[in-house]
Amino acid sequence: MTLGIHKLAVVLYAASTVARIDYSQYVNPLIGSEGPFPGLAFGGGDIFVGGALPFGVTKVGIDTYETNVSYATINGGYTPHGKVTGISMMHESGTGGAPKYGLVPQMPLTTVDEPVNVLDNRTYWQDRVGNDTARVGYYATQLENGVGVELSASRHAGLMQYAFPAGEKHVLVDASHYLPSETGGSNSQFYVGGSIQLQPNGKTYTGHTSVGGGFTEGAPITVYFCGEFEKAPDQARTFSGRLTDPISRYHTYSDAPVPEPMFAQNVSREVSGPLNDRVGALFSWSNSSSATVRSRVGISFISTNKACAFKNQEIPSWNLTNTVNAAVNEWNRDVFSKIRVPTDSSQNRTNLVLLYSSLYFTHLMPSDRTGENPLWQSGEPSWDDFYTLWDIFRCTVSLYHLIQPSYYQGMVRSLIDIWRYEGFMPDGRSGNYNGLVQGGSNADNVLADAYVKNLPGINWTAGYQAMLKDAEVQPYNTFSLTDPTASVKEGRGALYDWIPLGYVSSDRSTRPVSRTVEYALNDFSLSQVARGLAPDDVQKYLNRSANWQNIWAHNLTHRNFTGFLAPRLSNGMFNLTDYNPALCGNCEWQSISYEGVPFEYSFTIPHDMETLIQFMGGADAFERRLDYIHMANTSEQNLGANGAAIDTIMNIGNEPDFATPYEYNYINKQYKSVQHARALANQYFHNAPYGVPGNSDAGALNSWLIWQMLGLYPVVTQPVYLVQSPWFEDVNMTINGNRTLRITATGLDNEGGGYYVQGVRVNGGVWERNWVGHEEIMVEGGLVEFELGSEMRRWETGAVPPSPGHVVL
Repeated sequence: MTLGIHKLAVVLYAASTVARIDYSQYVNPLIGSEGPFPGLAFGGGDIFVGGALPFGVTKVGIDTYETNVSYATINGGYTPHGKVTGISMMHESGTGGAPKYGLVPQMPLTTVDEPVNVLDNRTYWQDRVGNDTARVGYYATQLENGVGVELSASRHAGLMQYAFPAGEKHVLVDASHYLPSETGGSNSQFYVGGSIQLQPNGKTYTGHTSVGGGFTEGAPITVYFCGEFEKAPDQARTFSGRLTDPISRYHTYSDAPVPEPMFAQNVSREVSGPLNDRVGALFSWSNSSSATVRSRVGISFISTNKACAFKNQEIPSWNLTNTVNAAVNEWNRDVFSKIRVPTDSSQNRTNLVLLYSSLYFTHLMPSDRTGENPLWQSGEPSWDDFYTLWDIFRCTVSLYHLIQPSYYQGMVRSLIDIWRYEGFMPDGRSGNYNGLVQGGSNADNVLADAYVKNLPGINWTAGYQAMLKDAEVQPYNTFSLTDPTASVKEGRGALYDWIPLGYVSSDRSTRPVSRTVEYALNDFSLSQVARGLAPDDVQKYLNRSANWQNIWAHNLTHRNFTGFLAPRLSNGMFNLTDYNPALCGNCEWQSISYEGVPFEYSFTIPHDMETLIQFMGGADAFERRLDYIHMANTSEQNLGANGAAIDTIMNIGNEPDFATPYEYNYINKQYKSVQHARALANQYFHNAPYGVPGNSDAGALNSWLIWQMLGLYPVVTQPVYLVQSPWFEDVNMTINGNRTLRITATGLDNEGGGYYVQGVRVNGGVWERNWVGHEEIMVEGGLVEFELGSEMRRWETGAVPPSPGHVVL
């Protein structure tokens, strides 16, 4: 059978089998809501729970506060047992660091009598009773005060429905509300002003809130809102109060207790003014009115008029079910149906839940704010909440490239546009502000990955100029308390070392080991794009991509392994006194390596695995070292929330290790990649609140699992996918807009260990390599047929995956 006939058969098969299946029934939005300590979010996924659309601007859900601040994690707003402080319109999902957003809130109250103070949420916060309910596009909970809360969301708006018990009914709108950092610090959020305007009869209110800080340590972002109640309240009153939060460089009423509010008399508008006063409104209904209060709220970064238009256009009905159904339809159409697997009664439901839940979490961020950029007008797409590219460049964007090419094109164009107007592409960006840079300038890796896979519609001339800025221009020092040595906002903060020394030094810079490794991959990314854009630059950046070799201590021995990455002084000497490559201090901003120990980072050279294997002593020694890091009780570093309940050096809860289990492919022992990656997935990913091994990081962990279940894994910045082992007998993916990739597996036995590859066919032909090229199956579509069984066999006879960055210094 010819290749063309095979592809035609795949397309016809897909067209005949796509049915209107409600894949949302297999989504558990609570996976990752809890960590290893029951009832606490600490060490869990830090996920958002609530109403949202794919890449939507609004993520409508509860904000909570955990009183045990030693183990508090409220980054996504939701925690299993935290006290509810409000229902707000904006959240992140899966992020570590300091909380961000929790903006534009409401809070249903059954009393406003003493001791309630509407300026102090500690006087009215609520425990929940019973179990929360979460589905795609829907969330419900019962507050201790008897109010039942149900909510859903559109792209820029939300619908809240409150079922009050008999008695008073109030809805509080506090424009100064945001998610706090329980322990304080320089990256806490802070409120700097707002306004609220009541329309006649109090049924509609408009205004804005300006809040800065958070993970990005960003400038204040202004969010305009437009809220409407289905029925006019019997009373609507605005209020104001002095701001007492301690905020550097802004006016506050310092060292004062939370004030009592001043309710206005016959005044429909409150504005913060030059002292940044807190403002809000209280809406009340009489005891005789309906027990159900419904509200629609729209938000915009441009104006209240746009916020009102979003509210009216996106949620035209007061029927909550209509909004939920619209959300479910969009998720099914635009996300879940892109990867279709059998859903009949013979299938393992847990695997279905893990697949479609992972797709869900992978599409909550970043946020498509096209048409809502308040900073400049360019005609380009506008995206925010890249939180962060350090997390998603490794395998998440490669998934977007395949199943969301239009969205992904918008993301890449937006990254370039940010450089065009702000000077640098972001590594992280949230609240329309670049930051924080955890390692390298990883937008470079994203662009390179898109370039080598021929993503259309990109101005690559501009893209390469943006990459050159990262590679050659030292960004100004932000003097952040997080890391005062260099910029944490954008770019590569240690170019002052990298360019003259060829590595990041340990005496002049922070995170010298991890940043050296990451800068090397960044420069490899430039060499990849330069092949088509600037051929004269290729060798320069290819040589710089080998700079990781400059901090390889060839004679350093640890646990009977020789050769490791190690800190090197600016004078060229290695600083190996008491050095242990399995430790990193606390693996944070001012440590020798970030969110991983040097032992782990010694495996993260995807562009030159050939040299890495040589440096580790050849294939046998490399294999032995890979075996070791997967062994229980080998970890010597306490990573806290970034590695809770993990006792191996191999830490699948952190992004630097994502590709490591698959590196057996580089010595043609693919069965060991399957063995270890499967073991990690089975041990750490579950259909349960503690269902992911750490922060989901904007869906990064979830995308790793998706690739694992598909039986492929992308090598970032290269048009290469490592062959693994699928979890389903039949997978149909819609890729590249309207093409179909079909993956089949015969002999599969997930429960009995029958998932080792016995043989592979690609597009009808016997396949001898344990990797496949992008052009071979991902452009026009294709067919990959696995023969699986329980025997661990070395089936591959072809060349190992390429090392296009192979350079010997």
